[in-house]
Formats: sequence, structure tokens, C-alpha cells
Amino acid sequence: MSTISKVALAGATGNLGPAILRGLLDAGFQVTVLTRQSSTHTFPPNVNVSPVDYDSLDSLTSALKGQDAVVSTLSSLALSKQLLLVEAAVKADVERFIPSEFGSNTINDKARQLPIYADKIKVQDALQKEADAGRLSYTIVVNGPFLDWGLQVGFIGSVKRKKIDLFDGGERVFSTTSLPSIGKATAAVLKHLEETKNRAVYIHDTAITLKELAAISKKAVGEDGWTTDNVSVDEMYDNALAEMKRPQPNHNVFVFGLLKTGIWGEGYGAHYERNDNALLGLKEFGDAELQELVVNVAKS
Repeated sequence: MSTISKVALAGATGNLGPAILRGLLDAGFQVTVLTRQSSTHTFPPNVNVSPVDYDSLDSLTSALKGQDAVVSTLSSLALSKQLLLVEAAVKADVERFIPSEFGSNTINDKARQLPIYADKIKVQDALQKEADAGRLSYTIVVNGPFLDWGLQVGFIGSVKRKKIDLFDGGERVFSTTSLPSIGKATAAVLKHLEETKNRAVYIHDTAITLKELAAISKKAVGEDGWTTDNVSVDEMYDNALAEMKRPQPNHNVFVFGLLKTGIWGEGYGAHYERNDNALLGLKEFGDAELQELVVNVAKS
């Protein structure tokens, strides 16, 4: 396989995009950010910016001409836009496509059945079709929930409010990765093309239970004032499906409920016992690194 030097990044804003951009730049890639034509975001001077129409094959193909790889971090509401982006990548002779996954193990059969992942599965199928025809290669990055972000906004737990939910008792091991590590690993994928070709790579900063994470968090910021609630994953899942059927469903109830089911439910493949950390240059966090991360989240 040839060497990757030029990378197009679709979706360089939001929670994940800036970390991916930093990882690519730190690894020495020439990055072109694809932005919506109405975007007013600014980027570092060493980043090329290409406004595109995500609904136009011609616009996307033109923007991808000369690019070696595409990395997509498009948000959940725009995941279906990737189908045209895949088509454009093929027309532009792009070599590697990394889709907007960066979360739960959607390769797992049970996880694939969760309705929130329907668009991701469609993109996976499109990529596999192109790979089978020899027109494009791909890599899916599976990293579990964002560790730092998850503790900051309360998705995994809230360090600032000193609150954490223990799903089904909080004793299932799950893999989780910080945003900077995801950026570093994504860039490393493009340095290891053959080893990561047409497959999922699994990474994590730590594999831990919610009970263990709660104990580390208490040690980092103090024991006093914490509250924990036991939450049934089955009830959360049922509530999420019921919410989806409402005329105007509450996004937080059904999306977060299904996301959390895929992480802390039984059988969703959320613990990456076999992973690609060594290949992609990641070292697992020990207790000291985890405590430091918690302290930094508390200060942010």
C-alpha cells in the first residue's frame, strides 16, 4: 500500500473533531477540513479548508481529489451524509476511509440491533461493498465512550456534581478512551495501513467497572458528597424504545438510553479484551493517570 500524506477531515468541530484534527497534525499529515458552505469556524493556519455541499456528489468529489484518506467525525444527525461521501471517495481515488464510528462496538451482533446504529451499519455495508470490489479500503475505530468528556458532561458520571449511576450494579467491565488518545490512535491507523485494512480496530485507555471508576474518582477529588444510583439496564432500554414511539420523543431519553445500553448492558461487546493499543501506540492508564484525568475534569 502507498503512504498516506494528505487527509480530508469531515466534521472537525464538535466533541471529537478537534481531537482528531490535533492527532492528525501532530502525526505530520497535511489536513484539509471539509466544512459546510455556511460554516464560520476557523482553523489553524496549517490546515486547508474546503467548503462543500454534503448533498452534492460533484462538490464532495472535487474536494477529495488528491486526498489519500478521509476521516469522518460527522455528528449523529448527519451520519447518513457519509453514504455520498463514500461514493465521492471512490470517484476521487481515495485509498482509506475512516467512518464516523468512534464509540460502541457496532461489530458486535447484539449492538448492531440497537436502532440508533442503523445509519452506521448502512455506512459499514457501503464501505464493505467498495472494499470487496477493490475500490476503497476502510478502518472502523472502536473506542467505547469518551472517558474525559463522559466524566465532564455526566454521560459516564459527573465529577463536578459527584454523581455516578451504577448500571445493573456497576460491576460490568467496559472499555473507555479519552479524546486525545482517540486522536492519536486514528492518526496511527493511517501509519499502519496494511495491519488495519478493512477491519475494526479496538482501543481503550482503560477497561474498568463503574464501581471501580467511582472509587478512583472519590480518591481523586474527595469522598464527601457523592451520590450513586442503581439503574436497571433493561428498564432503561424499555423506556428508550417506548420514548422512540412517541410523536415527539425526548432525544435525551431514547438516544442516551440506547447508547448506555450498548455500553453497560450484558452482551454488547463493550470490553475490548483483545485490542490494538500496542499497534497504535497507546498505553493503558494506571490508577495514577486515571486520578489525574479526574482531577483535570474537576478543574475544567
